[in-house]
Amino acid sequence: MTGRARARSRGRARGQDTAAPGASQAHEPAPAPAPPSEGELVGRGRQKGVPGAIAREDVLQISAGFQQVKLGERGGRRRDFNDIGIFTRQAMEHVKESKTGSSGSSIKLTANYFRIMSRPQWVLYQYHVDFNPPMESRRLRSALVFHHKEVLGSALSFDGALLFLPNRLHSKETVLHSETRNGEKVQITITLTNELPPTSPVCIQFYNIIFRRILRLLHMQQIGRNYYNPQDPFEIRQHRLTVWPGYSSSILNYESAVMMCTDVSHKVLRSETVLDFMSNLRQQVGSQRYTEICAKELIGLIVLTKYNNKTYRIDDIAWDHNPSNTFTRGDTQISFKNYYKNQYGLDITDGNQVLLVSHVKRMGPAGAPPPGPAMLVPELCYLTGLTDKMRSDFAIMKELSSHTRLNPDQRETRLNRFITNIHKNTEAQEELAKWGISFDKQLLNLTGRVLRGERIFQGSQSFEYNPQSADWSREMRGLPVMSAPPLENWLLFHSRRNGNEAQSLMQTLHKVSGPLGIRMQRPTVIEFEDHQLALLKALQHNVVPDTQMVVVVLPNLNKDKYDSVKKYLCLDCPTPSQCVLARTLSRPQALLTVATKIALQMACKMGGELWSVEIPLKQLMIVGIDCYHDMSSGKRSVGALVASLNPTMSRWYSKCVLQHKAQEIMDGLKMALTGALKDYLKFNNCLPSRIIVYRDGVGDGQLHSVVNYEVAQIIDSIRSMGQDYEPKLSVVVVKKRVGSRFFTNIGGKLTNPPPGTVIDTEITRPEWYDFYIVSQAVRCGSVSPTHYNVVYDTSGLKPDHMQRLTYKLCHMYYNWQGIIRVPAPCQYGHKLAFLVGQSLHKQPNVKLDDYLFYL
Repeated sequence: MTGRARARSRGRARGQDTAAPGASQAHEPAPAPAPPSEGELVGRGRQKGVPGAIAREDVLQISAGFQQVKLGERGGRRRDFNDIGIFTRQAMEHVKESKTGSSGSSIKLTANYFRIMSRPQWVLYQYHVDFNPPMESRRLRSALVFHHKEVLGSALSFDGALLFLPNRLHSKETVLHSETRNGEKVQITITLTNELPPTSPVCIQFYNIIFRRILRLLHMQQIGRNYYNPQDPFEIRQHRLTVWPGYSSSILNYESAVMMCTDVSHKVLRSETVLDFMSNLRQQVGSQRYTEICAKELIGLIVLTKYNNKTYRIDDIAWDHNPSNTFTRGDTQISFKNYYKNQYGLDITDGNQVLLVSHVKRMGPAGAPPPGPAMLVPELCYLTGLTDKMRSDFAIMKELSSHTRLNPDQRETRLNRFITNIHKNTEAQEELAKWGISFDKQLLNLTGRVLRGERIFQGSQSFEYNPQSADWSREMRGLPVMSAPPLENWLLFHSRRNGNEAQSLMQTLHKVSGPLGIRMQRPTVIEFEDHQLALLKALQHNVVPDTQMVVVVLPNLNKDKYDSVKKYLCLDCPTPSQCVLARTLSRPQALLTVATKIALQMACKMGGELWSVEIPLKQLMIVGIDCYHDMSSGKRSVGALVASLNPTMSRWYSKCVLQHKAQEIMDGLKMALTGALKDYLKFNNCLPSRIIVYRDGVGDGQLHSVVNYEVAQIIDSIRSMGQDYEPKLSVVVVKKRVGSRFFTNIGGKLTNPPPGTVIDTEITRPEWYDFYIVSQAVRCGSVSPTHYNVVYDTSGLKPDHMQRLTYKLCHMYYNWQGIIRVPAPCQYGHKLAFLVGQSLHKQPNVKLDDYLFYL
């Protein structure tokens, strides 16, 4: 995956707390249910319109949906990243009492969680604050409220509209009077709207707000969702990189207690601005193709504006704008140049530079249009992350990984230092004491289980692998695969200068294919000129309907050339294809290994089956769903569905849909699931009696969409096969981007837990049927577990069986002779969605649906 692709596949930019220059200001409708937040106001110091009276149901809605209320101190968007308030376990009878498994051997673990040793047992009082006359500035509103500490007390939290106090004021409505610096008299009305018990989700969110205040007291700065320490950077001067160390943290109610999950985070900054990058690019490519290449390189990247420590995603480039353009601020027009001079004291030196466009992810008030895009000045935007060239530079990556890829021992040291700093900081302790909160000084200790390794069945033989390495590439050497169609009619394309590499590949493929049980005839070798159109013409002239496989030796890593091959062979002339870089074939010592992997991939793409593990459940269909956001096709989403077709989970049906970003992904995939069921019927002469859907690609805060919408869509698809068809159904949300880390002590040294480690107690959520599995082994750094959340289940499978089946499926990904992080259909879905989103931008030809052509 390229660096730009990574930026795009990560999806969205981090949200912003305040309006960026150029963002259109949304006028508040009247009457409004509550005073709007800062970014939604207009005018200078005053609201337009008078807030209406607060209805009781509005107040309750504010309280119940606290996670969606923007708190100024929270930062980021108004989304609940922790999916609080979604209760799925209570609907599943078989896990109401217990969701823990029993198989495997127990193992002592340490997790990156700190218990909250004491927390308030008092009620938290929520108040609504009104200003008369209305005040626009949140900073001004806060100053006016904080001026009355003698009435409100020193422990208070105010976000501009909602006030939280640990003590109840004497009366339900309190009226206070203040005066601004200009001598304007202001009446403040504070109305009690709710009393929140300590177990309330609102209180849990409130603890997170308080903790973010603690992080600021430690002089850490917020970028995106995490906090970083700019005073302790790692400088990599020879590569013009700076790494800020930091932490991610969240306080939640877990199975055993309310705890804080904390992990080490790093922000890689480049010392070049976007303007530097654009200037260098113009020198390299000239003026003719500059705008096209510049847009291609920049759109999708994340930039940091150091004047406010915010990150933005570049969504477009305004070629017709420059810093002299004006925008409306309050009641006046101001140029971008003057805005930055007045607001931040920054001088913009290049008056002719174009502006960058970022669509700020923030909602306007109900009924109002959403805020417009933010316009950014390239000179003030610093690039984050790494370029493709940097990623391919071994020296840079080695230097970088020495700072960022921490082994369990180093990670534990950093986490302990973090909690010690909090305990030693007087201001932090005073703030925590105000609210009656204190943290444990030690990381959490808990017990997990290690599932036994699986036996791999390959052809007529079976073997076991080393469970510590989670890899069986050595064990399978010389053994024939389960099945592979004979390869009799295939083509090998190469450029004139790569003739030797193509010959070496052809000879080595014949050498390795015999022992693997793959019958391979000599290919027709075709030479093409080293330019994109010549390769496409060569494909058009030589690939015919009965061609089984096309292998292309590419002279260099040219994405356009790769895309043209895949587009033609996946859309126009459906043929399985394999591209390989000439550089990969230029190392004789590695050629045998490379050729073996290529032979296995070719066999898979034609419908071959490599290996299997024992799956005791009969008439079972496993479905994997993932999605990808395709920025080059007008912000369309690509949804991929991959479903098993046979009992050994070695044949798969694959379907992809493209749709607009606003659409739910299951809208398009309903037809794909119906197609998979019809294909299963054709393969097995019966429909599956049990379907398990693994849904990957669910972002933070999107769980409610899966639970409330997608499950119903899946059930509708199944019913379309016949009203009397009612298979057992399980829907499991798979999440790779989790903050949890686990360590174990082996021989007096803290190390990663072995593959197959399951955690289903202590740090799981009480309202969910969830568990963690550490399925893969890593050579360096700390291993990342995968979180599984069963959101719907009529199968009645015991937790033990669900965990073991999930782990078995992590063995079935044919592009890697080892265990991977997620069940195989999720990874297949990711590969398909990525190919379509990055290269094809269209739905692949239906003739390829039964093949793993995208591996």
